[in-house]
Amino acid sequence: MHIGTKVVVGKGLPADDRTRALVPPIYLAAVYTFETAQDGADLFLGKKEGYVYTRLQNPTLKFLEEKIAFLEGGEAAATFGSGMAAISTTILALCNSGDNIIVSEPIYGGTFALLGNLLPRWGIEVRWAKAKDFPNDIKNKNLIDEHTKLFLTETPANPTIDIVDLEATAKFAHEHGIPVAVDTTFATFYVQRPIELGVDIVIYSATKYIGGHSDAVGGMVVSSKKLMEQIKDKTCVDLGGIMAPQTAYLFLRGIQTLVVRMDRQQENALEVARYLETKNEVSVVYYPWLESHPQYELAKKQMKGGSGMLAFILKDGKEAGKRFLDALNLCQVAVSLGAVNTLIEHPASMTHSTYSEEDLAKAGIDSGLIRMSIGIENIDDIFADLENGFKAI
Repeated sequence: MHIGTKVVVGKGLPADDRTRALVPPIYLAAVYTFETAQDGADLFLGKKEGYVYTRLQNPTLKFLEEKIAFLEGGEAAATFGSGMAAISTTILALCNSGDNIIVSEPIYGGTFALLGNLLPRWGIEVRWAKAKDFPNDIKNKNLIDEHTKLFLTETPANPTIDIVDLEATAKFAHEHGIPVAVDTTFATFYVQRPIELGVDIVIYSATKYIGGHSDAVGGMVVSSKKLMEQIKDKTCVDLGGIMAPQTAYLFLRGIQTLVVRMDRQQENALEVARYLETKNEVSVVYYPWLESHPQYELAKKQMKGGSGMLAFILKDGKEAGKRFLDALNLCQVAVSLGAVNTLIEHPASMTHSTYSEEDLAKAGIDSGLIRMSIGIENIDDIFADLENGFKAI
């Protein structure tokens, strides 16, 4: 089946094999009873499959985990209360005090805060390499040593839309016996297939394109059964950052329309990117499906579309950006992304406010950079609203 069919029907089986219900039920139970005392003991020891307590496993969460693993092409998956819970749990599952991880920059501001504020307190060192030159920058800086336990990447990178060469990164990492994790929130399994390119762990903020409607917060991780045992069974269960069953239901529903939403968002995004390139007030536009993007060929090789995310820099800088944003009506000034609505924000003062001015410059985030998450609205209405912004500057 094509991916557009798989998101709707999964493996082609009813979601609930007991009742053959087309829509899986939301299991709100926190606790599950045992048939006998021995039955309970066997469940706790893992000698048989079943449910004990929702922090450990829940039928609705299992539906979602099985579906995202199937769509991503992985062996197993885990769900989390947020994208940050997914990232932090993955790192803690694979690293101990004294270890280090190599991270591509720039990266989402929340992840940057975790790496800079919390990991040092736990004795885990972070080493940085440029996303657009990953993994060559790792080689040139000699960043790997015997304590390197993980490569953490994000592509397309937030907010500069830099592209990480996943195939080259995975090949290089595996030569050193190091797993690679990629945050593919901007792209999803529809646009980018990290596991097929050799990546070991795929991480999502499901809040974005998976949900698609800005009404649910959650995270997901997909990997091999072996790694998932470490991430989920031996770490997430103890940390407790699980997803709520009601939230899992919203993501199961959101996945079914992901392809049609992203098709429209990608179509609109390319048109907006081309439009922005015609504006004298704009110095540069970052969108991977534009031929002017410095990594256009890599994006074409690695991705099946440009996604709905783009960024641009206004020539007159930050103050012009404020006037531009304040003049918009249809495009909502808001963080997050991947929703049916077009959202626009100023990373340096919003999503990436955790970066110092020095950090912003080092990561290549211009103070005048504007990030857009393109929605499914009529393209002419998006153009008309952006014209309001340009008139204001």
